Amino acid sequence: MKIAFHGAARTVTGSKHLVTLDNQTQVLLDCGMFQGRGASTDEWNKHFGFNPAEVSYVILSHAHIDHSGLLPKLVAEGFKGPIFCTAATLDLVRILLLDSAKIQEQDAFYENKRRAKEHKELIKPLYIEEDVEKTLSRFKVVPYDSPTAIDENIIVYFTDAGHILGSAAVHLSITENNKTTRLTFSGDVGRYGDLLLRAPQTFPQADYILIESTYGDRLHQEVIPPEEALRQIIEETCIKHGGKVVIPAFSVGRTQELLYALNALEVDGKLPNVPYYVDSPLSSKATAVIKSHPEVYNRGVKELMKKDHDPFDFKGLVFIEDVQDSIALNDDKTPCVIISASGMADAGRVKHHIRNTIDNPNNTILIAGYCEPRSLGGRLVSGQPFVRIFGEEHVVKAQVKEIKSMSAHGDRDDLLGFLSCQNPALVKKLFIVHGEYESQINFKATLEAEGFQSVEIPDMHQSLELD
Repeated sequence: MKIAFHGAARTVTGSKHLVTLDNQTQVLLDCGMFQGRGASTDEWNKHFGFNPAEVSYVILSHAHIDHSGLLPKLVAEGFKGPIFCTAATLDLVRILLLDSAKIQEQDAFYENKRRAKEHKELIKPLYIEEDVEKTLSRFKVVPYDSPTAIDENIIVYFTDAGHILGSAAVHLSITENNKTTRLTFSGDVGRYGDLLLRAPQTFPQADYILIESTYGDRLHQEVIPPEEALRQIIEETCIKHGGKVVIPAFSVGRTQELLYALNALEVDGKLPNVPYYVDSPLSSKATAVIKSHPEVYNRGVKELMKKDHDPFDFKGLVFIEDVQDSIALNDDKTPCVIISASGMADAGRVKHHIRNTIDNPNNTILIAGYCEPRSLGGRLVSGQPFVRIFGEEHVVKAQVKEIKSMSAHGDRDDLLGFLSCQNPALVKKLFIVHGEYESQINFKATLEAEGFQSVEIPDMHQSLELD
């Protein structure tokens, strides 16, 4: 048996890990799109590094596009097997992939208008809506905590990873040559004490582990709770200075956490009296899906729902659907809070809102989650004095602030907590994936100090034998 790392290797996005058995059965763990990688993003998304037609099965850890976003391209290029995931992941991935296809087609349309004028070769989208529909027909739902045989040699078992709705850590039992190997893939690990979701579950002893490392070298330490931090930023920006707060937020997970935190402020009588806009049609759909799965909520949310039946709604909240209404927000000088996708601010409506607020020191751009360093959000939070938006350079005059504790990714201690159910002496090899290389080097030292004896940081497209 061998494993090859075709994404999220010494980088955060594009999760793709291919397990090949001795009989040439191939299991692909995730099929994610690269995001926020600057000029290299498009090129990395064009080439898998393996033949999609030779893949037997896909197992999807969760719905985020950097884990699911190239599934339609995989199907379009020859994959004919089943895709296994949780029920909630399927509900989310349906809306996310259809939205992604629309973006691909729109981007290609506008780029080709420019290319046609310059007599350049036209481009094609990575995939279209028809490819998504074909892909959705290949999904098979696997419940949490239910060992499921996907063929005579492979059993898959999902445990809740606590990252987003439906997220799962993937556990494989693979039998070949009369020997069973246990492999765990963490997917993305959530927080212990998340605002909305249950904590990550414990899982059976593994021989090999793939562990994410987005925040493997740091802690999400905040002096004040995220709700209070939000209140202070809104009061300072909107009430005191008459400005706008623009929050880049992924449509799935982050947006709902922000809504929950703002709703909690209203319940406590502390919500600043300004308009609140969620400017993302996808976020509206995702919020509806999340409302339909209350079984994943933690105890605190369930207690709140006894006195507030909708923990994602509050006075002054408006969901923006129409693009003209979105454009109108840019011309409206009324102090307000705008939550808009994408989370890394590299695409979507939020990019327009940032362009229209960045030159006013009374405004605040609030980063409430992980941003790839080369993305617009990453460049803003790093303190760069100038940024390019839609090809034009802008001086960063708006306040740029960050609430680290709202990240859906576990920090170093959360990751160690996730691994605490394992006996390090029984883990033959631990692979660190889904993180920036410098962070991974530091996390490797931490894991070795915890007793894991063989820790590796695989490189892109690297293939390794498993005993």
